[in-house]
Amino acid sequence: MIDGVAGVAPIVLGVLLIALIFQDVFEVLLLPRRVRRRWRLAGLFFRVTWTLWRKLAGFFTAAGRASFLSIYGPLSIVSLYVAWASGLIVGFGLCQWGLNRHHGIATSLSSDLYLSGSTFFTLGFGDVTPHTGAAKVVAIMEAGSGFGLIAAVIGYLPVLYQLFSRRETLVIQLDGRAGSPPSAAFLLVGHGADQAMAEFNAYLRSWEMWGAELLESHLSYPMLIFYRSQHDNQSWLGGLSAIMDACAVVLSGLHGARTFQARMTFAMGRMVVIEMTRVMRLQPITPETDRLPPERFAELAASLAEAGLALEGPAVEARLAALRITYEPLLEAVSRFLLLPIPAWLPSATPDNWQMDAYAGSAAELVDGPESPAFPLVAMDEAETDREER
Repeated sequence: MIDGVAGVAPIVLGVLLIALIFQDVFEVLLLPRRVRRRWRLAGLFFRVTWTLWRKLAGFFTAAGRASFLSIYGPLSIVSLYVAWASGLIVGFGLCQWGLNRHHGIATSLSSDLYLSGSTFFTLGFGDVTPHTGAAKVVAIMEAGSGFGLIAAVIGYLPVLYQLFSRRETLVIQLDGRAGSPPSAAFLLVGHGADQAMAEFNAYLRSWEMWGAELLESHLSYPMLIFYRSQHDNQSWLGGLSAIMDACAVVLSGLHGARTFQARMTFAMGRMVVIEMTRVMRLQPITPETDRLPPERFAELAASLAEAGLALEGPAVEARLAALRITYEPLLEAVSRFLLLPIPAWLPSATPDNWQMDAYAGSAAELVDGPESPAFPLVAMDEAETDREER
């Protein structure tokens, strides 16, 4: 006869494991707010797996690394579900094993784990069955838990991908407005040259709304942070960087420009990066190289002046530098953690994504005109080579 006390420890351990997983499922799938507790199962899972994934990415070339990193987001969700299911199966299996030991029934842990797995997925083979009334109650609870988890996952995935799609809509729109990768200079020059600053303010308003939606969705579902854009030269972080750069220029002293919407969008963008660093538990990092040294600032000022957007006063550069200090270290921290590059202030010489075909030159000239402020196109082979190197 097995000692009844010997079954208590497995039951207690199983109940604790089940409770821990249920709490984690509730916080990840159902709780519509950020969890401020420092230690949680999902957070530990993402920190460990992302660290390993980043190290594995180092064995790939630049082009292969981007593709490899893009897999992590969807794969991590599937892996998290597998971890939850496995934990529940082990927890309920420990409860079954403990109940059998408590009632003096000699069974092996492996057979009770098998019973737990077949019950969780409602297979109902019947070759191994519960032996006591309490064990039957546990089996019923496990079957309901398995069915409920599967239903929650089925309902959760469409919501997750809808939020991802809504996040990417404005990021993709930056291709024509700010280039690929996006830059503040391209964005401002394009609107200024066409005397479309009113449209620019409306566009900033849409990015203010985008920031609010991203903040709400990514605090509730932080795994969306790891989902990457369709193109390697685009990302939610790169788009946010370009928009904040453009707002900083307007706030520094752009002749004739209204600053209200720029202030609102800048404030929302800074709130986004602050909350993202908190979610990922990151500290601000000062960039190793200045994104806008004096010579590049001179190029930026000249480009803006040609588009009719003159910078006012000698203190503009100092004010812009002061504004950049308030958000660039935060962007740098997120960039290093997610391995997402921050775009430069001035546009690159590579074609934008909408120009990546044999008719790129004709399309650009017909759409933008021969006097377009866009940077000249380069040969397609050179563009592809530049993309692979980056």
